[in-house]
Amino acid sequence: MNQTGPTPGLDLASLERWLSTQMPDARAPFRFDLITGGHSNITYRMIDAADTAFVLRRPPLGTQPSGAHDMAREYRIQSALRRTAVPVPRVEVLCEDPRVIGAPFYVMRYVEGSVIDSPSRVAVTLPAPAARRAAADDVVRTLTAIHGLDVDAVELGSLGLRNDFVARQTERMRQTWEKVRTRDVPIIDSLYARLVRHRPPQRYTGLVHNDYRIGNLILSAGGKVNAVLDWELAAVGDVLVDIAALINNWDGPDDSGPDVWMQPAPTRAGGFPDRGEVVANYARLSGYDLSDLNYYRALSYWRIAIIGEGMKRRYESGEMSANVSSIAAIAKRVHDRAELAHSLLGA
Repeated sequence: MNQTGPTPGLDLASLERWLSTQMPDARAPFRFDLITGGHSNITYRMIDAADTAFVLRRPPLGTQPSGAHDMAREYRIQSALRRTAVPVPRVEVLCEDPRVIGAPFYVMRYVEGSVIDSPSRVAVTLPAPAARRAAADDVVRTLTAIHGLDVDAVELGSLGLRNDFVARQTERMRQTWEKVRTRDVPIIDSLYARLVRHRPPQRYTGLVHNDYRIGNLILSAGGKVNAVLDWELAAVGDVLVDIAALINNWDGPDDSGPDVWMQPAPTRAGGFPDRGEVVANYARLSGYDLSDLNYYRALSYWRIAIIGEGMKRRYESGEMSANVSSIAAIAKRVHDRAELAHSLLGA
């Protein structure tokens, strides 16, 4: 087996033996390139002797909380979605035996296109304004396709409890805050109380991606969504959390607000329709009433603020390397995101 770069989390010899029996159509030797790694799932591009490209995905290194980074669950979701209009990579094989590489993993086909996770990537892969607008339209069309699925008909209805989704997510994040907080941030606690008080009824139930943004899609040069990636957080519940998260990650080039994630949203490159157009397009295609969208956007910002505090805690504990200035920047982002949530909620 050939190695073209660092391969954390792979026992190469054991993996090749397993692949030879479970994927007979894939020909050894294999080459591996790390695509993403760290505290999220580790993803490799795997190329066989015939230059056929696959992707291998496994959990992050180290001990994981029970139920986190469930490879079988991701595999099951993508297998089911292959029978629908939602574009996902074709999954090939699942290994639940941790003795092979030290953790469960699955292999899927490589999908051509680009993952556009920054404004600089937009400039390279979608240089034409027409392609950016086409991408925006297909991003929304794909989201409505996900939300329009009959989860029982595609055998995903048993992913978990579907009712009271926002209530359960809010309580789960409150518990997370208590575990990761490094200081007193009163606005986080006050936002929790307001989110509980203002919570709207769950009107639209379906498959929720739970991290739907341009950076989790593979786009063609013309702006078509070739695949939706990263289904590790998917659930059945209130679908409006997805459109809220997408809109929160849809900053324009002149948007004065702080970036939601650690890097600027790809849409800051310009040439994309604004938030209002995206919301109107989703409402038209889905037929859903979005009058409560600001609530869902506030929930999304609050959730990301708590995730940011968790990152701050890991940096300060030495689990992740960072300098003092970056820790201070993360600490500020927690407040910035909380303030964005505050601005969207009623009294």
